[in-house]
Amino acid sequence: MTLKKTFLALSLAASLCLAGTVSAADLYVSGAASLTNAFEAVKAAFEKKNPGVKVLTNYAASNPLLKQMQEGAPVDVFASADQATMDKAQAGKLIDPATRKNFALNDLVLIVPSDSKLDIRGVTSLDSKKVKRIAIGNPDSVPAGRYTRDALTSAGLWEKLAPKYINSASVRQALDYVSRGEVDAGFVYRTDALKAGDKVKIIANVEGHDPVSYPIAVAKTGKNAADGAKFVDFVVSEEGLKILAEFGFSRP
Repeated sequence: MTLKKTFLALSLAASLCLAGTVSAADLYVSGAASLTNAFEAVKAAFEKKNPGVKVLTNYAASNPLLKQMQEGAPVDVFASADQATMDKAQAGKLIDPATRKNFALNDLVLIVPSDSKLDIRGVTSLDSKKVKRIAIGNPDSVPAGRYTRDALTSAGLWEKLAPKYINSASVRQALDYVSRGEVDAGFVYRTDALKAGDKVKIIANVEGHDPVSYPIAVAKTGKNAADGAKFVDFVVSEEGLKILAEFGFSRP
């Protein structure tokens, strides 16, 4: 099994085993699922500037990433899609608070399949009897799901729409459900909707929630804090921010 595959598995036993075998030049970066494409581009640019460093990336919903760190996964850099998850990481002394920085903003949007015939114009339209299934991130583990819950609660619709929710393990899974036409609508980040291209239509920006703000920090569960600090600095540099902007992220 390759180091990258082992890292992606991230069982506690595998993590502990890896901790003793990784080289100083390996840099483990855990990022929120919505960062996947942007961070792969950031990774390429960072490695070009730092040829002696190999970046190994792991993407999932922010809460599972936090759990992996709590269980000892060898993470050098952690980037979450919300402040609450990073707050938990900081409270658990899993990150170096001095390195914590906000590096991007996103928008929560309501989307539908591109061939949808339903008259959905905003969140209030979801109360229609014709709307049967709505994809959302699981609020217990997915930041996008928590933003969605807050927005629908503000609109007085959270409890009312509950029977229609199709919970997903990440915002990317919610996007897939909409892209394949398996649900009538879904809540994702604007960057995810842009990635889907002509498979989905953005109906509206969703309000009534905290700003979708992404923090990043050097983690304490890894063994390469020095390169981790370089990666964080690169992400918030002018070059890093320009790369993020290419994928639809706004500056913090």
